Amino acid sequence: MDKRVGIVPLPVYCVTMLCLGALFALGKTPTDISVMAAILAVLGFTCAELGARIPGLRRIGGPVIVTTFLPSCLAYYQLLPNELIRSITDFWQATNVLYLFIAAVVVGSILSMDRQALVKGFAKIFVPLAIGSIAAAIVGTLTGMALGLGAHHTFFYIVIPIMAGGIGEGAIPLTLGYAEILNLPQGQLFAQIIPAVMLGNLTAIICAALLNQFGKRYQRYSGRGRLHKGDHSVLANHTNLPTASVENFASAGMIAICLYILGILIHQLIGLPAPVAMLLLAVLAKLTYAVSPKLEEGARTVYRFFSTTVTYPLLFAIGITIAPWDQLLVAFTLANLITIVVTVVTLTMVGFFVGRWVGLYPIEGAIINACHSGMGGIGDVAILTSAHRLQLMPFAQMATRLGGALTITIGIILLGALH
Repeated sequence: MDKRVGIVPLPVYCVTMLCLGALFALGKTPTDISVMAAILAVLGFTCAELGARIPGLRRIGGPVIVTTFLPSCLAYYQLLPNELIRSITDFWQATNVLYLFIAAVVVGSILSMDRQALVKGFAKIFVPLAIGSIAAAIVGTLTGMALGLGAHHTFFYIVIPIMAGGIGEGAIPLTLGYAEILNLPQGQLFAQIIPAVMLGNLTAIICAALLNQFGKRYQRYSGRGRLHKGDHSVLANHTNLPTASVENFASAGMIAICLYILGILIHQLIGLPAPVAMLLLAVLAKLTYAVSPKLEEGARTVYRFFSTTVTYPLLFAIGITIAPWDQLLVAFTLANLITIVVTVVTLTMVGFFVGRWVGLYPIEGAIINACHSGMGGIGDVAILTSAHRLQLMPFAQMATRLGGALTITIGIILLGALH
């Protein structure tokens, strides 16, 4: 019972797999949350264990890559039961569980941070993010031109989509703007840019994993989850942390949910994305001492619970539902591949050097910049998990949401002017 696959004891894992196999064979799989939790847990942690044991791949984010893209591949080639795919898709659409995860991780990590470090962190991330975005746009466009893709196509259909903030809050509004300007079907434009978004996210996952390995070897460049030297957040070290009482854990979870609901209300009233509004409210609660130390401890436990137990099951569901394998394959031309990789690597490396210049730990600065090229909240989860730095989620959300919104605005304005 002490041997585990992820968090699941080995005998429990075996019995659960046998029971699920029998239910699928009988075609009578319940869709209640208990069964779905079991399905996602055993399959998600199976993929993570597989990725952690493949030589070479395990050093570049193997657990995250395999958990996200293997189920997508298996679903595309119809190697998974249709009932399994349908049940996971229905569960995903009905629950929108991704936002519960983001709420728990963002609010939990913010309430656990040192107040002064929190303010300094948000103030300092924008310089490397801005310089990195400009450098990535220039270098990526020049690379595409050199490979024969053309400046217009490279900039508007590869570089801008990579930094647009994902799919729901990035690719969709971006292509709606493009469609209105160009008088083309939005679906046609969306199909053109989505491969760059997905492959850019994959590149960022690999960059984050390599940065984590680099930080282990050259520890002076790594904050091990702390953004700068003044950050005394206990989340940077997961060992020997006190565990909150059940009541404080539950209360902190309700704080996260309450702030997310407030974020939804703000989105309905003024249009600010709900995760960003939630993040700003959590920062306000932290800075005004609105949450007691006991509930801050509970928030830290909420963060640790979700980051330990929910990440890989969530990534497996993402692979089934919103990471289509066929669209990823479209991007695998040599010119596209080189342009996307150069764009993301430029963004990441500028974060490393400029982050160091403004007082951030270079590796943490580079990882935050890498999140700017991810698939929104989904990408942030994958990139930070690959780097073993989920405690950076609040800063990653700022880079993804606000950086993405600014990128979309600039892209649409420039396309309108040129058109």
